[in-house]
Amino acid sequence: MRQLRVKRYLLTGLLTFIPLWVTWLVFKFVLGMLAGIGAPLVGAMIGALSLIAPNAAAALKTEWLVFIVALLITLASLYLLGFIANRVIGQRFIHAFDRVLARIPLVQTIYGGTKKLMAVLQNKPSGMQRVVLIDFPRRGMKVVGFVTRVMVEEGSGREMAAVYIPTTPNPTGGYLELVPVDELTPTDWTMDQAMAFIISGGAVAPDTLPASPARLPSDRP
Repeated sequence: MRQLRVKRYLLTGLLTFIPLWVTWLVFKFVLGMLAGIGAPLVGAMIGALSLIAPNAAAALKTEWLVFIVALLITLASLYLLGFIANRVIGQRFIHAFDRVLARIPLVQTIYGGTKKLMAVLQNKPSGMQRVVLIDFPRRGMKVVGFVTRVMVEEGSGREMAAVYIPTTPNPTGGYLELVPVDELTPTDWTMDQAMAFIISGGAVAPDTLPASPARLPSDRP
């Protein structure tokens, strides 16, 4: 009896800890990435301060303090960038910056492609649901994907959808699949619902799952 109680408490503790652990991993990755952006500037500031006040610079040069200051600098910079981008003068500056990058072939390929992806994910495609289910990695297994564009296959004339498949729990990595449009399973999920589903490993999800086109009642003889 006592052993069963110990096992039950351990299992309950484990099930309570896992969501916190996954949340921490995701936040650690995101915050670490943001802090990494501002870390060089903090290092330069501490280096400049060491020329004037070496003791103060040595006191500030601690890992946790550098992390916090770098994170705050990055968040403030992103807020300022968003504020400027929403103003007319900021939009003109961004357009001019884009034109400069367009003259650098390799940089434009990476920058332009990433920018188009972000723009595509923010807007719903015309005539097609953004969040879909596809068979991956084999038929019978479903994954959540985001339709980024639709193309026409030469010869057959079939419509092919480019579908980005993010990984769990880190959605910044994933796969790109070209799938016939008639093999997509449309959903009524929003981007927020789909991202919550992916990051949580399926724990946070709508109550119903769309049926694949081949299994819909209207398709049965």
